[in-house]
Amino acid sequence: MIDKSQYRDAMAGLAAAVNIITSDGAAGTAGCTVSAVCSVTDEPPTLLVCINRASANNEIIRKNGNICVNVLSADQRHVAMQFATKGLSVTERLACAKWSVLETGAPVLNGAVCAIDCQVDSVSEVGTHTVFYCRVKAVQNQPGSDGLIYFGRDFHRVGVNMGGPAEART
Repeated sequence: MIDKSQYRDAMAGLAAAVNIITSDGAAGTAGCTVSAVCSVTDEPPTLLVCINRASANNEIIRKNGNICVNVLSADQRHVAMQFATKGLSVTERLACAKWSVLETGAPVLNGAVCAIDCQVDSVSEVGTHTVFYCRVKAVQNQPGSDGLIYFGRDFHRVGVNMGGPAEART
């Protein structure tokens, strides 16, 4: 049996984009830093987002029925840290950057690599987390931006101008 610390150590080797997940609607505004986001299919465009069930954001997202996945640029590490800080209100979290909206009304982070605005289609409960399956309603891209990944329990810049494909550098 794999214990929790072994699993977490293994996951530290799984690089993932850093995202700010936002929602807004009748239940209020939510926002948190998340790395558990994955494309499911492009027909229809759908992705999944995993949020801890103990997070206050979880219930707000369920009730609002929308999510915007804001994929952070390399220069937005401070935004990731702000949204990951426990004890800050969503108003305090949002104050660290400029925001707009697309179709669902969920906050869209200005300067993000991309923003993927979604309607929640269904949810599944898996262990400590809720998996939100989200239908993409609108996308906003910022071409040429370096991205921010989480790897080895730290943030790292990744980009198209980082030296070419790995096989070309060996």
